[in-house]
Amino acid sequence: MTKNIKMLIIISLIFTIGMVSTGCGDKKPVINVYNWGDYIDPSVIKDFEKEFNVKVNYNTFATNEDMYVSIKKGGTSYDVAFPSDYMIERMINEDMLEKINKGNISYLENIEDRFLDLEFDPNNDYSVPYMWGTFGIIYNKNLVSEKVDSWDILWDEKYKDQILMLDSQRDSIAIALIRLGYSMNSRDINELEKAKEELIKQKPLVYAYVGDEVKDMMVGEEAALAVVWSGDAVAMIRENENLEYVIPKEGTNLWFDNMVIPKTSKNKEMAEQFINFMNRPEIAARNTDYIGYSTPNFKAMELLPEDIINSKVAYPTDEEMGDVEIFKDPKDIIKVYDEIWLEIKAQR
Repeated sequence: MTKNIKMLIIISLIFTIGMVSTGCGDKKPVINVYNWGDYIDPSVIKDFEKEFNVKVNYNTFATNEDMYVSIKKGGTSYDVAFPSDYMIERMINEDMLEKINKGNISYLENIEDRFLDLEFDPNNDYSVPYMWGTFGIIYNKNLVSEKVDSWDILWDEKYKDQILMLDSQRDSIAIALIRLGYSMNSRDINELEKAKEELIKQKPLVYAYVGDEVKDMMVGEEAALAVVWSGDAVAMIRENENLEYVIPKEGTNLWFDNMVIPKTSKNKEMAEQFINFMNRPEIAARNTDYIGYSTPNFKAMELLPEDIINSKVAYPTDEEMGDVEIFKDPKDIIKVYDEIWLEIKAQR
């Protein structure tokens, strides 16, 4: 073998080793994101990864309680999570959240004032708004003949096995409390017991307690009535014109989902970049258009189609919403709520 050939082989080996070594050294940083199911445009994740040269590990949860337990246990070091109002309050009180450096959230200025400085996080020290809405009843106009304007219809035996309820203790118990004329934040044991009794009476009429699958079920006309969040209603109505959403006259929950940084985060700076990215007008508009939920971002609103902006489901007036309450953390009696829900679910 000639010296030139040997030299070429050596140079080739050195180059190959160098490439492998460089590849290992260039491993992308990772950010762990924890969100509700069907609550983001998947292409937004890809765009963030590309722009910031990172890998996003994206996981989903079904309820605030599931999210809370997962982060509390600390199995995964989540960098960004999307809890609701009352759960943010609980996580702040339990020192589970990092304070956000607002200097890194330049797009916070795009959020409408009415969505800032709310009671669960008065100075937005720990959270940045993502989406908001109500919950109510979606029904199929071909399967329901009478006017739907009250939570009472969910207890109508005529619709046995045609009713879908949310598999969420806070929301389902709240419906029973509102229907009885109580606050959805009730801490009165007698009121909570009555709400439990009503849900136990209702259970034989319920076809299923559901989560994200409610959308496919109602679009596919597998049930006549369902309790849903307003954004899911928008998405369903787009796909099936026979569906209609109402806020019952007794009242509803006005909810807010915000982005937070759990203390488990190992990449706080990247978490803040992610939160800021989500509030860019064009990104917020894409997410809103994709999932159907209501954005608090007024710059994003300017980019949305007229049919979304004018939707009474997505953007109801105060008069159309009627009586509303924001959930508060039932920390002093959370065990009572847990026990009530377990007893309801255990009924056959």
